[in-house]
Amino acid sequence: MKITSFELFQVPPRWLFLKVETDEGIVGWGEPIVEGRAATVKTCVEELMSYLIGKDPLRIEDHWNVMYRSGFYRGGPIIMSAISGIDQALWDIKGKFLQTPVYQLLGGACRESIRVYSWIGGDRPVDVGLAAKAAVENGFTAVKMNGTEELQYIDSYKKIDEAVERIAAVRDAAGDYLGIGIDFHGRVHKPMAKILAKELEPFRPMFIEEPVLPENNEALKEIASSTNIPIATGERMFSRWDFKHLLHDGYVDIIQPDLSHAGGITECKKIFSMAEAYDVAVAPHCPLGPIALAACLQVDATAHNAFIQEQSLGIHYNKGNDLLDYIKDPAVFSYNEGHVAIPQGPGLGIEVDEEYVRKMAEIGHDWKNPVWRHRDGSVAEW
Repeated sequence: MKITSFELFQVPPRWLFLKVETDEGIVGWGEPIVEGRAATVKTCVEELMSYLIGKDPLRIEDHWNVMYRSGFYRGGPIIMSAISGIDQALWDIKGKFLQTPVYQLLGGACRESIRVYSWIGGDRPVDVGLAAKAAVENGFTAVKMNGTEELQYIDSYKKIDEAVERIAAVRDAAGDYLGIGIDFHGRVHKPMAKILAKELEPFRPMFIEEPVLPENNEALKEIASSTNIPIATGERMFSRWDFKHLLHDGYVDIIQPDLSHAGGITECKKIFSMAEAYDVAVAPHCPLGPIALAACLQVDATAHNAFIQEQSLGIHYNKGNDLLDYIKDPAVFSYNEGHVAIPQGPGLGIEVDEEYVRKMAEIGHDWKNPVWRHRDGSVAEW
């Protein structure tokens, strides 16, 4: 079997899909995307795919190594996201060729389903209490929300109090045992992160996410010493080498690699296993489309330390199109009592609605994240 061609589809709300074709008629799908940099990643995929045309798609490990190691400059969000989408498509082809779900090729499943959480609120969340109550009524047992607006290195206690009030509203509305993930989104610098972490402890969050930017991960030591809330990070880390120092330092409780950013199925399976050796849990990042989610679930099925999965249904970024629009059988992602079953179809376990993908690719998108500024005019972290 040989790879014969590929196509890329830039589809709303902010996604990029890859279709890889073979001479035996087997097709694989991947989702190579950096949110806000779709066109850039698209070009990188085209560069990498030029090597793969005419190659056997089943030699995934070798192809991954060539895509990563043959470049003198490697790593980072663009290259690793391009590799991720190609890797997902190759695993999809391999599973379909062997008529089995990808998870069977990774050692088989250790679970039948995984817990999922629902996003509530937006970039600047309001009415999160009502949204949390609605999520519980829809069967979710966990939610995630942005914890705060933009903060200066040293900011006011007024903003701290506002953040605390929002989390208190969620806890009051949804009860004592709803899992609450609080995303700091890298908006918070170390001085304020220490204060926030301590103030949020009474509400018993499930975790605090990216309390500082990943380039400042050394600050996790000081933050971890000031709180007993589990600390999560990793959505902006792109390989096992990025995670190596984080895990060795020992100040993170949950890692959140993204299977469309951190090297795809091949690399993330290794990252998950590295974390297990450090007694660290995994909650894969995935505010993306159905192909990315399907890839996550295939690896989640095989990972003992995966405990919850992000998914984008109803997320505030999904304007016009949502998670289920691009697949033929939305029931494959049916949520039941806060869990989703591992897809059992061959490959990634989903059937992409190619006709609809092509239709929406004609519309396309040019999604960019907003640029925020502080009152003094300096650029703020979004």
